[in-house]
Amino acid sequence: MSERLVALEGCLNFRDLGGYPTRDHKTIRSGHLFRSDALHLLTGADIARLRDDLRIGTIVDLRSSGELSSEGRGALAKEPMQFHHIPLFDGEQRRERPPQESLAEIYFLMAQFAADPIARVVRVLAESGAPAVYHCAAGKDRTGVISAILLGLFGVEDELIVADYALSSANIDAIIERLNAAEGYRTMLANLPPETMHALPETMSGFLERVRQRFGSMEGYAREVGVEERTLDRLRQTLLE
Repeated sequence: MSERLVALEGCLNFRDLGGYPTRDHKTIRSGHLFRSDALHLLTGADIARLRDDLRIGTIVDLRSSGELSSEGRGALAKEPMQFHHIPLFDGEQRRERPPQESLAEIYFLMAQFAADPIARVVRVLAESGAPAVYHCAAGKDRTGVISAILLGLFGVEDELIVADYALSSANIDAIIERLNAAEGYRTMLANLPPETMHALPETMSGFLERVRQRFGSMEGYAREVGVEERTLDRLRQTLLE
C-alpha cells in the first residue's frame, strides 16, 4: 500500500494505478493515472502537491449530482484543472436493492446500468493530455469498478486487480467514519450490504467472474458498452510502457 498511497491530509485513499505489469509484458506508467476518494476536503498543501508534484490536469468525479451539490468540490475548484462530472448513477436513476444481492452483484449491475457514463470515463482518460485522477466518495466502489475495468483493459491479471481493490482495506475504517459524518452518506450506507464496510477480495473476484461469464473479457465488455477501438488503442499507447 505504502508505495501506491499518496499521503494527503484531506484524502484517505488516493493511490497511483501505475506499476502493474500486463500479460503482454508491459507496465502501466506510474504517475499518470490515480484513483481516489472524494477530493473536497483537500488542504492547501494537498492541492499544491497535486498541482505541482503530481501535475494532475484532469479530474473525473464519479459522484452523483446530489453528492456534488451537497459536498461540493472544495478549494480544488479554483485550480485550472479539467473537471469532468460523470456520475455513474444519479438520484432518480437509483433502484432499490433486493436484500439477496451481494456487493459483487451490485458492481456487475452497475457496470451494465452505468454503461454510457463508464464508456465516457474511459474516453476522457484516454484523451487526457496530463495525469488524471478519478474518484467517488470512498474511492472503493464506483472507483473500484472503474479501476477493475481499466486494469482489465490494460491486460493486468485478475489476482492483481483483486489485490488493488483490497488495498482500500488499509484505511476503510477511517473512510467509513468520514462518510458517516454526513447524513446523506449514513442513509446510503445503511441501504447497502454489509460487505460495503470492507474491501473483500472475494467481492472483486466475483465481479470479474460475472464480467467474464457475460462478456467474455473486459475488452468484450468495453466494446459492448460502446468504447471505440481507437479509444482503447489511445488508452494503451498513453498509459503503457
